[in-house]
Amino acid sequence: MIPSASWAAGLLGTRLAFFVAGFGLAAWAPLVPLAKERLAVDDRMLGLLLLCLGAGSVLAMLLTSVSNARYGSKPIILVGGLGLALILPWLAIAGTPLALGATLFAFGVSLGSIDVAMNIYALELERGADRPLMSGFHAHYSIGEFTGSAAVTSFLSLQLGPLFSTLVCSALMMTAIVLAWPRLTATTVTQQGPLFVLPHRSVLLIAALAAITFLVEGAMLDWSALLLVGQDLLAEAHGGLGCMLFAVAMTAGRLGGDAVVERIGDRATLMLGTLPIMTGFLAVVAAPVAVVAMAGFLLIGLGISNVVPVLCRRAGKQKVMPVGVAIAVITTAGYAGILMGPASIGLVAHMTGLPFAFGMLGALMCIVMLSARMVMADPR
Repeated sequence: MIPSASWAAGLLGTRLAFFVAGFGLAAWAPLVPLAKERLAVDDRMLGLLLLCLGAGSVLAMLLTSVSNARYGSKPIILVGGLGLALILPWLAIAGTPLALGATLFAFGVSLGSIDVAMNIYALELERGADRPLMSGFHAHYSIGEFTGSAAVTSFLSLQLGPLFSTLVCSALMMTAIVLAWPRLTATTVTQQGPLFVLPHRSVLLIAALAAITFLVEGAMLDWSALLLVGQDLLAEAHGGLGCMLFAVAMTAGRLGGDAVVERIGDRATLMLGTLPIMTGFLAVVAAPVAVVAMAGFLLIGLGISNVVPVLCRRAGKQKVMPVGVAIAVITTAGYAGILMGPASIGLVAHMTGLPFAFGMLGALMCIVMLSARMVMADPR
């Protein structure tokens, strides 16, 4: 655990860690159409390549659950953040499907490592503060997503090229993680007993909902640009705008999420997101013009904004298994969603088109929101 006298010192470092994770992932999103064109692959092959990102993330999370129990969160956060910064430029220049797949796998390893460690660290800080903090931390993830997508999209719009764009983003990420280094407190390891335990069914339910949510978020990052470009709503250089607006809405929802949870509770917070999610996906799928699709991405981002923070908080409050292991299970399941999501959307898009695939995502997300009652029930 984090010493009670110094938990506040880790707040900025934790926010920077969440920022770097979101920034790195979203900086890749506007590069997807360029990678598809550079490698001359179809939707199915691209989906299989994107599978490598999720595979690397899931493998790293399984290993991180052990490493975090032994060594604490700080070294894993730092190594994962630096890995994201160093690998990102290689995504812009990989010249063969094999090279891109291998680079995405390494990128996923870094992302999975930092994701597990920073969420465990954040839960420890929240316990020290004795008030909701998770939505605020995840807001910095969303700020990172917005900034990363906006930076790369802006550079590409200025015709500065993908390599230059990613090198600048890499420098920014390295700066942020170096600033986080002295502010992260080394945690003491308190977990006793086996490092692996069978997850309780209540944790498995949370994990399943996290998998669906991450599947949807990953699809928005990886396929939103292709949907907008493929529907002739935006030019290729501006395809990242949908992901940008999605991230803006998530940020706004999460910045106010802790206050909302304190007022109405986790269950109502989840259920309030159902209507904007349904409306948003309908707008994106049926958009006749770009402005309607943009409004849809905003609504989806707002509705989905506090799902992951609420699920993580619920994992932190349950008493049926160690919190660190529960977080590892949930984040691993979440990135299993990323593992399956891009490939699944690619296959569905290959058979029926991207609009239908996005409609399927909307239906899945509504199931998550309507499961709030079961999620909040006390385990038996």
